Amino acid sequence: QVQLVDSGGGLVQAGGSLRLSCAASGRTFSTYAMGWFRQAPGKEREFVAAISRTVSSTYYADSVKGRFTISRDNAKNTVYLQMNSLKPDDTAVYYCAAKRTATIGVYTTGYDYWGQGTQVTVSS
Repeated sequence: QVQLVDSGGGLVQAGGSLRLSCAASGRTFSTYAMGWFRQAPGKEREFVAAISRTVSSTYYADSVKGRFTISRDNAKNTVYLQMNSLKPDDTAVYYCAAKRTATIGVYTTGYDYWGQGTQVTVSS
């Protein structure tokens, strides 16, 4: 089992940047594929980005491609989401998630563990 703690959210102006972090407990972090999702008020949770266990594969939602970068440091049990050129539409609670299988996924149902979420607010 793994516990995830999200951090790094905040209030930023449009065009600004934030870096989210997700710290995982346990010694098996490197065996999990990781993902970031977000949920805006009144909307369903949606996929943002994912990264494979060995950093060999990444995948992004079209809405963030070219602006966001997912990365991980298995030695620090941490996954990151660097968010640049932020837009008001990026405003949401962001969640990291861990997936026991090797393949990355874009559906919430494929993930086994979730962080508590961190609020990102982008002002216009």
